[in-house]
Amino acid sequence: VQLVESGGGSVQDGGSLRLSCAVSEITRATGCMGWFRRAPGKEREGVATIDSDNLATYHDSVKGRFTISKDNVKNILYLEMNDLKPEDTAMYYCVGAVDYWSDCGRWSRQDPQDLGSWGQGTQVTVSS
Repeated sequence: VQLVESGGGSVQDGGSLRLSCAVSEITRATGCMGWFRRAPGKEREGVATIDSDNLATYHDSVKGRFTISKDNVKNILYLEMNDLKPEDTAMYYCVGAVDYWSDCGRWSRQDPQDLGSWGQGTQVTVSS
């Protein structure tokens, strides 16, 4: 699976961005997909995941502000981010699982090298 992120940028506190991830193929059999982020000096964290039935999970820090979705026709994974805060500043990555997981929340807590295919990342910067 190949993934290419876009849509990052610089916004003010309270602003919005929509990240997109072009995926080589999303099918009914595609398992967990998700958005992860890494800020300088911090560990990687899972932001949101979505499974083949469009069931989503979110990190507590983004619940109510971020929405993950996917378009199986266009093969695009999205992350709609509203009410952005300076602490959301990070490189954001799109990730697709190569193995089947019934619980995408558990999948997201694996070591990065075990998650699956990664995109190159897109930078999000939120200024106060």
